[in-house]
Formats: sequence, C-alpha cells, structure tokens
Amino acid sequence: MKGKRWIPWFLLIIIVLACKHKKKISLSGEEPVNITDFIESFQSVSLPYQVLDSEVAKKKTDTLLISYKVFTSLVPDSILNKTFGKGEKPKIYPMARVGSDQGNYLFVKAFSSDHKAILVLCFDKKNNFITGMPVLQLDANPATQQFFVIDKRYTLSKNIVRKNSDGSISDGKNVYVLNEPAKSFLLIMTDALDEQAVELINPIESLGKKNKFSGDYVKTKSNLVSIRDNKNPSRMTFFVHFEKKNNCVGEVKGEASFTAANTAVFRSAGDPCVLRFNFTPSSVTIVEMEGCGSHRGLDCVFEGTFPKKKEPKKKETKSAKQGSKK
Repeated sequence: MKGKRWIPWFLLIIIVLACKHKKKISLSGEEPVNITDFIESFQSVSLPYQVLDSEVAKKKTDTLLISYKVFTSLVPDSILNKTFGKGEKPKIYPMARVGSDQGNYLFVKAFSSDHKAILVLCFDKKNNFITGMPVLQLDANPATQQFFVIDKRYTLSKNIVRKNSDGSISDGKNVYVLNEPAKSFLLIMTDALDEQAVELINPIESLGKKNKFSGDYVKTKSNLVSIRDNKNPSRMTFFVHFEKKNNCVGEVKGEASFTAANTAVFRSAGDPCVLRFNFTPSSVTIVEMEGCGSHRGLDCVFEGTFPKKKEPKKKETKSAKQGSKK
C-alpha cells in the first residue's frame, strides 16, 4: 500500500519533466510555424507602448531572427515590399505584442542593407491577418528624432521632432486607427512637420466627368467632394475629404447608388458607414446617415454643402474658329 501511494507523485514528476522538455518553437528555421505559436512567441506588453528610433538601430542576435520563409508564410510579402522593395529579403526580429478584444497587434523590426524600419502587423481574434504598415522608418537626418506610440484606445501615432538650425524645435505627427472592415489603417489626424499645407491628392481625378453631377465640389483646398462617372449609369464613383477644427479629418472613397433623380446613397458590405448625397445644379449636400467613425475622427461627422467648381471652358482651336466663320 505504501508503494502505491508514491505512484501519483511519480506520475506528476514525469509530467513536469515532459513539460520542461517540450520542443520550443523556432521562428528562425525553415520548418512551418503555426499562426497561434507565432503570435504567442511575441512578448506581451501593456499600453501605452512607445518606441524611439534609437531602438531600431540596436543590434539583435540571430537567435531571435524570424526567417523570411516563416514570416512570409504567415504575413503577405507585399507588407515588406512596400517598405523594402520587391525581391528584398530583410532580416526580421520580433519586438512586442499588444492584445485587444479584437485581436493582436504585433511589432517587428526589419533590416535591409538600405532600410531600417519597425512594422505593425494586425491579426483579428481568430488570428487571421488584417493589415500591416511601417510605423517608424529611420532617416539619415541627425537633426530629427522619430518615435511611435500606441495608446490605450489603440490609436497609433507616428511622430517626428526636428531641431532647426536656429535652435527652434518643429514637430509633426500622423495618427491612425485600424479600420478592420476595410483591412487598412485610417489616417484620422495629421500635423505637418512644417506649417505649409500638404497638397491634397484626389485619387479619382482622372476618371470621366460626363454625368451631369460629375465634377468637383469644393469649399477649400482641404474640403472636397469629388464625383466621377461609373461604368454602371445608376451608380457614381466618389471621393470625400474634409478637415475641420480640432484636427478632425475624414476621408472616404467608394461607389454610391442613385436612389432618386438627385440623390445617391453610399453603402458597402462590411462597412457600417452610410452617406447620402443630395445634388442641385450648383452644389452637393452630404449627410452621414449611419456611423462612419472608421473613416473620420471621433468629434466630427460627414456633413455640409459644397459648391460645384466651374469647369474651365475649352479653348477653340484655330481650325475650329475658321470653320465657324465659314
């Protein structure tokens, strides 16, 4: 009987020893790695989490290396291509993991011969990859310092501070939030490093404008509703960008369907945002019918009337003028 009492203890010792000898996951090899093991191999950190550019330059040992094969089996190689160029295979090292109710944010360092950067990789709660982007890229300017911060609301800001030749300090930052339905980061605020205005780029500028409502409706250079033709005559292509007080920025691009002669409505699968466009011959009024928070700052909405910009008259050619005289 005494011998039998030792059996549970003996089994417990075997289990403990077996756990200790459990094979450790290696990210630096060629063997496949499970996505759950990959994510959990990153050290969990609490918020807010901040990293300075000086952290990027610190050398890491190759024992912490994530092999290119393992990384690109779990993360699209396009994420690296955007920063390092197609075909480049940078060395990649794990930094930290920030967990949320919606999933995980992973931060990695990546080094090539020409570039050094920190990237954020986002996974949903089922460990599916959502999106990624560089949050810090080293430059060669000794007068600048860069850092990024992800705060307790999971707002991610890229910051730059520059010491000017006259001794003054300039700073700038871009603030992003994750837009999971669109699988991208949404820029919700920007403070330019220099005070001059940054030119707004209209991504649908070159599209056709034959429809009677197509054209640009402009309040200021940074407050624009751009409407263009669509292959489907019952729909229109649009781009809206606004900037209001308190650094509130909103932007959305998509297609809207005409629900009446002078009205179009934007709805998109997986996106809670609903916008209505009401047209007159000289203006468009936009109304945010349902929450578009993933496309704008927290303290502003898509709304307002924008006057239509007059199209410049086309100059007649010399031959056309002569033809009209005949």
